[in-house]
Amino acid sequence: MDQRVEDGLAPYRIFTRAEWASLRADTPLTLTAQEVGRLQSLNDPISLEEVVAIYLPLSRLLSLYVAATQGLFKATQRFLLAENETKTPYIIGVAGSVAVGKSTTARVLQALLARWPNTPKVELVTTDGFLWPNADLERQGLMERKGFPESYDTNALLRFLSDIKAGRRHVRAPVYSHLTYDVVPGESIEVDQPDILIVEGLNVLQPARLPKDGAAIPFVSDFFDFSVYLDAEEDPLHDWYIRRFMRLRETAFRDPRSFFRKYADVSEAEALQTAERLWSRINLVNLRENIVPTRRRASLILQKGDSHRIEQVALRRL
Repeated sequence: MDQRVEDGLAPYRIFTRAEWASLRADTPLTLTAQEVGRLQSLNDPISLEEVVAIYLPLSRLLSLYVAATQGLFKATQRFLLAENETKTPYIIGVAGSVAVGKSTTARVLQALLARWPNTPKVELVTTDGFLWPNADLERQGLMERKGFPESYDTNALLRFLSDIKAGRRHVRAPVYSHLTYDVVPGESIEVDQPDILIVEGLNVLQPARLPKDGAAIPFVSDFFDFSVYLDAEEDPLHDWYIRRFMRLRETAFRDPRSFFRKYADVSEAEALQTAERLWSRINLVNLRENIVPTRRRASLILQKGDSHRIEQVALRRL
């Protein structure tokens, strides 16, 4: 990771696991082992020790950043003589590959940050809800590009984030079902002026294509105050994806409503072949072309080892 991150091009400070863990200071542990178990995703093991070593120091850092941002907001209010202006939510992006553990990280951060006194209201939204519905993807020939930047309704996502940053009330985001593998028609979640909003997704750090005429084009990450990239080498990512697919074949895929129901009844060899094909033709290509290139745009990079254990932390210098 030293070569990939600290090569003179990206201003990161690199911490070993032990060095980062020491930055917890006196931050209290507010989660139990049972709560941590409920927060983890399928095939993404996380221990209480991992929370203590990695996520407590991160929650402490974020609480300091949020408090500083709140102070800056009040100072700006005084300067602009705008004492009645609505407080702007602090937005954290969580990015990384399929199967790297983004959902678990986002949920653990949400649980920890909500226990800090200055940020009692922490909301979580995934960008899956902003995917085009399957019918639209089929019509555009993009079903095998699902998860790639072009498969998202980026304008809708930008409008959502813009409304959140403007402090608007009752902002709605569409809901995605991993069971049906599609956006749920007519269903949404409401985000109402949170102290912190966590936005989790594959390509949340992806820049837009810049127009040649110089027109203003916002990036999703323009709305982030802080961003986390979950990183791992290709081989373990491949193994985690295959393992998850095979576990889902024994569980969620058996639900008659599942988009992948047909894979529950095929032989193990056929299921493995399907998982390998989905990884190599879709997820690996997306990882190389669109996800890994955004890594150095993150505020913090968490580098995982083969067992999902975070071994190294890179924090962007201010």
